[in-house]
Amino acid sequence: MLIKKIYTLLIFCSFIFFSTAAISKDVTIAGPKVTMALNYGRQASITSLVVNGQKVINSADGVFTSVSINGVTYSSLQLKAAPVLIKTGNIIKLSNISYGDKSLTITESWLFTISNKAIKWTIERASSQPLNVDQSSAPVFNFDSINTWEGAYQGYGGLAWFYLFNEKLCTYGVHTQSSDFWNSKTGNGLNITVAAPGKNVAMQYTRTNADRLAYTISVSNKQMELKQDSDTHRRRFLRGRTDVWAPFTIAAGKSSQSITLSYFNFDEKYGRGKFKGVDGAKVGAVLNTIARIGVIDSLHFGGNSWATPYGPICLHEQYIAQLGLAINDTKYLKGDETCLDYYRDHAIKPDGRVYPRWAYTNEDAMPNQFNSDGFYEAQWGILMDSNPDLVTNVADLFDMTGDKTWVKGHQLSCEKALDWILKRDSNNNGLVEMMTDNHTQKRSSDWIDIVWASYENAFVNAKLYHALVKWAAIEQQLNNPAKAVYYQNFAAKLKASFNKPTTEGGFWDQEKGCYAYWIDKDKTVHGRNMVTPVNFMAIAYDICDNDARRQTILDNIETQMQQEKLFFWPLCMSSYLPGEAKEYQYPFPSYENGDLFLSWGLIAVKAYAEYKPALAIKYVRNVLAQYGKDGLAFKRYGRVKQDGLGDDILSGNSLAIVGLYQAIYGINPLYNRFYLNPHITPELAGTVLNYRFRGKKLAISLDSNSYAVADGKFKVSASQSFGFNSTANELSYFNSDNPAVALNATSTGKLTIHIKNWEAGRVEWEQQAAKPVAYVLHRLHSNATYKLTINRKPVKTIKSDLKGDLMVNYKSPSAREDMMISKVD
Repeated sequence: MLIKKIYTLLIFCSFIFFSTAAISKDVTIAGPKVTMALNYGRQASITSLVVNGQKVINSADGVFTSVSINGVTYSSLQLKAAPVLIKTGNIIKLSNISYGDKSLTITESWLFTISNKAIKWTIERASSQPLNVDQSSAPVFNFDSINTWEGAYQGYGGLAWFYLFNEKLCTYGVHTQSSDFWNSKTGNGLNITVAAPGKNVAMQYTRTNADRLAYTISVSNKQMELKQDSDTHRRRFLRGRTDVWAPFTIAAGKSSQSITLSYFNFDEKYGRGKFKGVDGAKVGAVLNTIARIGVIDSLHFGGNSWATPYGPICLHEQYIAQLGLAINDTKYLKGDETCLDYYRDHAIKPDGRVYPRWAYTNEDAMPNQFNSDGFYEAQWGILMDSNPDLVTNVADLFDMTGDKTWVKGHQLSCEKALDWILKRDSNNNGLVEMMTDNHTQKRSSDWIDIVWASYENAFVNAKLYHALVKWAAIEQQLNNPAKAVYYQNFAAKLKASFNKPTTEGGFWDQEKGCYAYWIDKDKTVHGRNMVTPVNFMAIAYDICDNDARRQTILDNIETQMQQEKLFFWPLCMSSYLPGEAKEYQYPFPSYENGDLFLSWGLIAVKAYAEYKPALAIKYVRNVLAQYGKDGLAFKRYGRVKQDGLGDDILSGNSLAIVGLYQAIYGINPLYNRFYLNPHITPELAGTVLNYRFRGKKLAISLDSNSYAVADGKFKVSASQSFGFNSTANELSYFNSDNPAVALNATSTGKLTIHIKNWEAGRVEWEQQAAKPVAYVLHRLHSNATYKLTINRKPVKTIKSDLKGDLMVNYKSPSAREDMMISKVD
């Protein structure tokens, strides 16, 4: 009897096994370099995903949809009935995907459309009743390993960097519609973009307990809200849990979203060119990772990583927009525009005061000195540099985008921010004053937030000078010459007072050979310990225009750097006096009293670039070497052991590399042109950089005393700095650093010009033209007669107009010609 029961049971189990096997079906969906296997038996899921031959997903629960309600998850892995598949040409439709329980049914259909560029997956979901969900996955991708991808660039220019997912159940949630997954070692990239008209899209990245990467897409009627921290609900990054999003409601009825999957070659999309004299792979790695990690979410750009425990953003950092110069991603620039719009509307008080910080929590805030959006006054003091730094970031971003409409939208708010701090000059000497009169009040006033800089602070005033100069130029463009002159005059007065010796109320400390940090109201001078950001800013921002002072500062710093064999510049070269900083900053060196903060690398490199570029390159190489050792994955470096310290990673750790781009390679995108002003050393000759500028991909060639910019059609080369701009059929050349165009060349064919000489009375260039060229030379002598010479042969005379413009129309009879325009006396 027992044997008969066992035999019957085996037959029944075999029937179940073969029945299940019989209804398990798969279909291959093959797009261009992206292939997936769709399983549609008693479940609906993508069980395999292959990107350019690399299998990135290989599991029964590879990609599927689900909702979680009251702790119960319903998903397309457990269906109520078998779905129906129809294949028509390049379209595959899977319908009747139904899951839930007795009281709840969710019905979906999946439509896959294959094109020569991508696979588009449309998910249509319907429910007869509203769903109050803890989480919705539409869908979730379970990549095989947390190491499958190095990271994922977000649609606003930020980065989910999986290096920071260093334990199971690390989770990061952001508001974005696209993600570029990439791996620099394989060169493979996968773009996933969501289109959900009228809806809001959020994405979540989790390191699972099985060390896979779970990537979840959620679509909602309202913007997804954060769940954690009961009093703030701003935390994007979690450890040990996955519930980053607050519960939300999915309305009854139908909804639809499309997910487009496409392959990209990492080197082609993000490659930076050919480097000489420095490790190009590490340059790219630093700018592709470290430089982006201060972007916490689509509206929150800063310098501190999203993985920081309390998640701070410092609005008193003037270099956030400048990071975009070297990141060189249009998405970062557009994202920062949106972020600065948000800061304009939420971080400026009615009186013009700019909140200096934002964070996940309020733990770093002064009591009751924060708003509901998370912006606050820091517990250490009123950090005054947030006002000029907001203006500088707007101005720098405008230079990179050239978007005058956007910057016009910030005119009133930037004026308000500047005017607030300019009112702080009570003694009318051009130097604005801090909220404290004396360091004994033990309150800080700037980025160096536990050093008690008070009253007239060189750090803040240097930043203010820089902001005033930049914003005055923008006021001119926005047709407000009165404001421009006001800011220019204030800047000039500030500069004059700044450069006075300390015995006359200025910051120049003749005895110490440096600019002092601050002067108390009682006229005592403090911070005489060569505070490097103060002195580097004075040089980099052209406050210090005395060559002897520059040499003294830079040589003295370098002498001590060599003596201590430091790989990077410390915040100060010697100790603050007792009482000038918080008690635990002693003994020297400790934290802000002498440790190494890489965030000041850009101004340091810029300060040395014009004086001794080889020294700037030396420290750039040191930073790259340190990246090879530890990934720059620290807040700072101790001075004694030069070891990484701090539980945060600052995007500022990349700023020496940004300095390499801006000050050494000379890459300066400006509002009306691409300005090239290199300071390369011989070993860098032969460098060719890829650079995106206003929708075009430029090739920047740097050789000894020969520099070139090309866009594929037009090319300009010269032995000195110049500006370049182009449209479909017109090339514009700007001589040296002059913002006004010097030469327009119009041609329907390829054109190369090499500038040999540019003066009002004599202009020489060499051209290679495939088709006729029409030239207009600007700002020559007015109403003057000029002689056109080609290949040393006089051709004709031409007269300039009242504005000094001169037109040359010439059909080139040969491939290469020497052109000269010279004034006839």
